[in-house]
Amino acid sequence: MALYGYIAKDNQGLRVKGILEARDQQDAVAVLRKKGLIIISIKQEQVKAVRESAVKLDDLVVFSRQLATMVESGITLVQSLHILSEQAENKVLASVTLKIKDDIEGGSSLHEALERHPKLFSNLYVNMVKAGETSGLLDEILDRLASYLEKSSALQRKVKSSLVYPAVVVTMAVLITIVLLVKVVPTFKGIFTTLGGTLPLPTQILIAISDTLTKFFLGVVMAFTALVFLFKKYINTPKGRYQFDYRSLKMPVFGPLLRKVVVAKFSRTLATLVKSGVPILNALDIVGKTSGNMVVEGAVNNARISIREGEPISEPLSKSGAFPPMVVRMISVGEQTGQLEKMLNKIADFYDEQVDAAVSGLTSMIEPLVIGFLGIIIGGIVVALFMPIFKITELLR
Repeated sequence: MALYGYIAKDNQGLRVKGILEARDQQDAVAVLRKKGLIIISIKQEQVKAVRESAVKLDDLVVFSRQLATMVESGITLVQSLHILSEQAENKVLASVTLKIKDDIEGGSSLHEALERHPKLFSNLYVNMVKAGETSGLLDEILDRLASYLEKSSALQRKVKSSLVYPAVVVTMAVLITIVLLVKVVPTFKGIFTTLGGTLPLPTQILIAISDTLTKFFLGVVMAFTALVFLFKKYINTPKGRYQFDYRSLKMPVFGPLLRKVVVAKFSRTLATLVKSGVPILNALDIVGKTSGNMVVEGAVNNARISIREGEPISEPLSKSGAFPPMVVRMISVGEQTGQLEKMLNKIADFYDEQVDAAVSGLTSMIEPLVIGFLGIIIGGIVVALFMPIFKITELLR
């Protein structure tokens, strides 16, 4: 079986496009004509070794929402997945959807079929679908999953947007500085050598840096690349990742924002799983693995041990230092009153608002800081270059 992308016109003359699975192109044409479509173009789609990681979170949100709607409407899973595969704009998602449909036709449950695609469907997704199948509330669970993924996507966008501006400005500052040191400073050095005399100390330091960078430019680039490689290798180790995550939460300026993001994600994920009927120990295991922070994962693992021993969740969370006292107290109250899911949702809503405020404040604060940093670096180089010219009379003696 192969995938065929097509553009056609329906009975009303409207253009439609999609992807379908067929044995060959002739079979694909027959299927489309049977549907009453007038084919404009059709060709076999070349889907690369299914790069499931290429599917965006927004695509998964649409997939979940549409599947929930169709299941709620009484359309069978196989039919729903077939329809979704035809109208999916993402070719990888279309291919995976067809494979899931084939697995279900072969006797697998939906969660078992999803489990075969771990890069696309996380443990959280699979376990929530499993809970939905068990409880008979699959449409409701899928809709809840879509809402959860939408909020997660929005949270990611907020954090990324706060980092884009400073990253761009700092990158530009570094590039401008390198150009000044490698191209401009050597030109001024030639002028100063012709004039003679003793150069001011800042100018001497600047020329020394320029000479070193020009002479060993390739070595500096290689050393920087090696440092980045070693750093990445280190943070991919359990110890390195823990240290990086721990230091990130303690960082000035960005630390408080990351802490708010971590708390919001933890609370929203756990609330969604608990409400969907996933057992608390399984829910905590999933939350820990999807937290994206080793400090939080360690705290959650300790919470699982505490629950097994009959203790509350709040104790190990408090000891980890990753969760503010207010969050720990609210979770404790939720445990005691039997309203843990409600409390977790309140925490998530509160910290979503906090992230919004923090991102706005961070953007307002970073802009003048970055401009100031840029001014000091570039301005310092320019001043150091022109200091000898200001003392031109002294140099000519």
